[in-house]
Amino acid sequence: MFEVLGFSRRAALPVALALAAAALGVSAAGASASSAAGEVYTLTNSPAGNAVKAFDRAGDGSLAPAGQFATGGTGTGGGLGNQGAMVIERGLLFAVNPGSDSISSFRIRPDRLELIDTDPSGGDQPISLTADDGLLYVLNAGGAGNITGLVVSENGALSPLAGSTRPLSGAGPGPAQVSFDPDGEQLVVSEKDTNLIDTYEIDDDSGLASGPNPQPSAGQTPFGFGFDKRGHLIVSEAFGGAPDASAVSSYRLENGLIDPITPSAPTTETAACWIAVTKDGRFTYTTNTGSASISGYRIGHQGELSALDPDGQTGVTGPGPIDMALSRNSRYLYSLNSGDGTLSGFRVGARGDLTPIGGAAGLPLSASGLAAR
Repeated sequence: MFEVLGFSRRAALPVALALAAAALGVSAAGASASSAAGEVYTLTNSPAGNAVKAFDRAGDGSLAPAGQFATGGTGTGGGLGNQGAMVIERGLLFAVNPGSDSISSFRIRPDRLELIDTDPSGGDQPISLTADDGLLYVLNAGGAGNITGLVVSENGALSPLAGSTRPLSGAGPGPAQVSFDPDGEQLVVSEKDTNLIDTYEIDDDSGLASGPNPQPSAGQTPFGFGFDKRGHLIVSEAFGGAPDASAVSSYRLENGLIDPITPSAPTTETAACWIAVTKDGRFTYTTNTGSASISGYRIGHQGELSALDPDGQTGVTGPGPIDMALSRNSRYLYSLNSGDGTLSGFRVGARGDLTPIGGAAGLPLSASGLAAR
């Protein structure tokens, strides 16, 4: 069992952290935190000083500005080609600072985000994070790239996990995302440039990763990914941005090996990059950056994918949609649109259909990452 700083990775984080998971509150108009059903967060990714922009989410899915909170690090001011720049885990929000090679942790308070710590990422240009029971892994995209582990203390402070740094495939991979599987026993990394998917086994006692085990993607340019509730791996494929050529694949993941279930189900759209999977595991969505659209798929019991719409357009977004996030109950889906600095919002129907509900505007074009509760 992984034990450090007084708690077990396989045990739930202390009750104090759970109690800290109250909804984020104060909006620009000073509304009460108790009126918010949830929150949506994105990063400014500014080289002058990175910050989290927060929005209160009302019960109908509409958004209201709820403040901006400095990370103590810097961004790059440009696109990161990533998924997972922020992650929420048991009342804590973690964010990358790709311009200063650091990671920030926040406690989610009823009226604000409270910065707890900003620590080195263990590499160059961190772009993606994943958390599981007191263990945080970061994907560093600079240089040859690596993954590195950090330990999260009871109060949200970060410290390096000695010996945890592991390489990627070693072939100039252009990585996009790192994530634990649902059991926290394996890590997955997508590599856009090599068309590889790397897996790593996590030691339950030490939290250290062994690997990588690089394996070919079913389609070209594997990018964002997620897992359904049965542990099937769902991966977007941008196909190098070729017009109307992108796709989504599903895989079984067992003992570090991936086995295609539905290889390269077409979106008929351009540059499928980001993935979101509903909590019940019935539907998955990908943003098509080159088509300003979202394609939805139904996920079968065995992980098979079937398109919700023949033309691949389950939803229409603002220009250049990148990251997506589902609310904690998966009733609402949001996309971050890099072309005009907006958020598009949708209500998720019982059959996976998406109904526009408005969103938010005024974000910097450098914004990266999206997280929601």
